[in-house]
Amino acid sequence: MENKVGFKVYGKYALFTDPLTKIGGEKCSYQIPTYEALKGIISSVYWKPTIIWIIDRARVMNRIKTQTRNAKPIKYSGGNDLSIYTYLADVEYQVQAHFEWNMHREDMANDRNENKHYFIAKRMIERGGRRDVFLGTRECQGYVEVCKFGEGQSFYDKYGELSFDLMFHGFDYPDELGKDEYYSRFWRPKMKDGIIEFIRPEKCTIRKFVRPMTAHPPQSIGFEEEGLLEGYEERS
Repeated sequence: MENKVGFKVYGKYALFTDPLTKIGGEKCSYQIPTYEALKGIISSVYWKPTIIWIIDRARVMNRIKTQTRNAKPIKYSGGNDLSIYTYLADVEYQVQAHFEWNMHREDMANDRNENKHYFIAKRMIERGGRRDVFLGTRECQGYVEVCKFGEGQSFYDKYGELSFDLMFHGFDYPDELGKDEYYSRFWRPKMKDGIIEFIRPEKCTIRKFVRPMTAHPPQSIGFEEEGLLEGYEERS
């Protein structure tokens, strides 16, 4: 399938963390974006239950730098407490991704039209996405633009290899996994000349079982529903 898309995402701040450990307290961003964060960004640009986005690689364009900011999050017991968040500052990434069919949604089998989803995804990237884009957390607004992966100059061109310790990769969701289980995945990424080659979710060997979970997709008979495609014409 030739359904790769490339885009640039950038913003003033980013906060990439392990979601399991960022509830309350002080937060500190990873140095590089997580697979799950980038998947969330392209899903905000365009997503349908028919497809699953796979992140192939990312290129870090700007020098990695942090900035601390004070915050007063609301405590569960009431009131506020002073916390210090450490964000990445002035971030920009080039991302390459592709989509695959969600084979656990048989009701959407008639929607597996590669050209349709590919060209819609390209148009949505050109327009900055269908929904708001966030870089890790909601307070970090991001912006998406079209780009060709590898174009332009990165701070890490010819920088060599950087290795990172154990890092959150993403979640295994029941509707994508086909099991009533919910896992978080971890890996040890490497960045070479600013480029991070992400491994596929099934290649992650370090997993943590979070809890049992059952997918509850909306009751649907897919595109066989009467009147759903009324007036629709397939164009070449």
